[in-house]
Amino acid sequence: MASKSKIIAELFEADGDIIASALDNVVVTPTAISDQPNTSTGGLSLPAGTTAQRPSSPDTGESRYNSSNGSLEFYDGSIWIATNLIPTLDSVSGTILVGVSTSLTLSMTNATDTIDVVFKEGSTTIATITGQSVSSGSATVAVPSAVYGQTAGDTITISINNQDGTPSSNSQSKTVIALPSGGTITTSGDYRIHTFTSSGTFTNTIASLDVEYLVIAGGAGGGGDSSGGGGGGGGAGGYRTNVSGQTSGRNSSAESALSLSTGNKTVTVGSGGAARANGGDSVFDSITSIGGGTGGIQSGISASNGGSGGGAGRDQLIGTRGIGTAGQGYDGGYGDTNSWRSGGGGGGASQDGGNGGNDQVEMPNTSSTYGGNGLSSNITGSSVTRAGGGAGAWYTGTNNTIPQGGAGGGGNGGKSQKQFNATSGTVNTGSGGGAGDERSAGVALAAAGGSGIVIVRYDTTAI
Repeated sequence: MASKSKIIAELFEADGDIIASALDNVVVTPTAISDQPNTSTGGLSLPAGTTAQRPSSPDTGESRYNSSNGSLEFYDGSIWIATNLIPTLDSVSGTILVGVSTSLTLSMTNATDTIDVVFKEGSTTIATITGQSVSSGSATVAVPSAVYGQTAGDTITISINNQDGTPSSNSQSKTVIALPSGGTITTSGDYRIHTFTSSGTFTNTIASLDVEYLVIAGGAGGGGDSSGGGGGGGGAGGYRTNVSGQTSGRNSSAESALSLSTGNKTVTVGSGGAARANGGDSVFDSITSIGGGTGGIQSGISASNGGSGGGAGRDQLIGTRGIGTAGQGYDGGYGDTNSWRSGGGGGGASQDGGNGGNDQVEMPNTSSTYGGNGLSSNITGSSVTRAGGGAGAWYTGTNNTIPQGGAGGGGNGGKSQKQFNATSGTVNTGSGGGAGDERSAGVALAAAGGSGIVIVRYDTTAI
């Protein structure tokens, strides 16, 4: 019979490990390892690795720690199931604009009450917003300066981490977009404003961009020639706007909203008409404002229709004054047929031109022959009145009073007896020029209208 020492020696290998075949009388059952209390205060170490390092042929119930998503996971026979709440970033709406702080709205699933929002360019984290509140699976975040300070065309990857640090299973990408360009650019509050004082191009980079506009055509030149007698004042250029709370010429309210597609938009700024000539049209996208109508002349030449109509010349009554375009401007005034008579004022954006009067009696006690007033707009952040009508011309009158152009830049009328030349409409207001009374060579000459203007603005917080 073998000794106990020999038997015991046969149970071990040379390195001291027990030979597995010698344990044939040891039975391990599921009950023995899973249904007994565990009084250990330590931890149970599980295999750990990335998603890519998962076993290629796992057994059902096999468990491990996934270092890619920060969750314990087990294999259910078909797929790996994470035990942590793994958030999903479903969508990101809004725009990242170069140099402007905008907002993004994140929609997510399985997010905790607060999250961290991570912005990356390539593999580099450029900004993180921590402790962002989530309500009903949505959060609105301001784009950090480090993100909107990137270059147009850069791709920004956005992901989220739950409160416990669990990262989202996916990310969303946004391309940094340049702001629209063109004209002289200024800001007022949340508005970015493009002002065109000459023709050019507005390049829109934002799909379905809602804009407000002010489009004013060129004002007309005043009437009058060497045949004598007072000419009619030049009409203001057509005045159109959709700025909330403001009115277009001859409208009681603003025009409809305008949404722009991306691409280049030609901007035409109408020129001011020379003496006895109409103003040029101004155009922005689908909006066209009609140039002002020139004033009439005593020698049978009627005033012209336009954005606002020109004033009739002396001795010209019904049918001879210029008519303004509906929604853009007002009519010119009538001429006077009495002795010492004068021409009518040009129409403005908010008022008909004054009718001609008897300069011996009425001047300077009335506003007869004055140009019609323009309209005020605060599209640039401050209130500015534009598109006044030009004044008609007077012949006589011993005082130094001058026929006044309409508020907003309308030109003053000429006065032959006092040798006052008419003045031009103010540039980039679309105002009409003053009329002439050219009985003497080089005296009381008619004047040109003022050029138009196009102004476009949009709210950067609404993009």
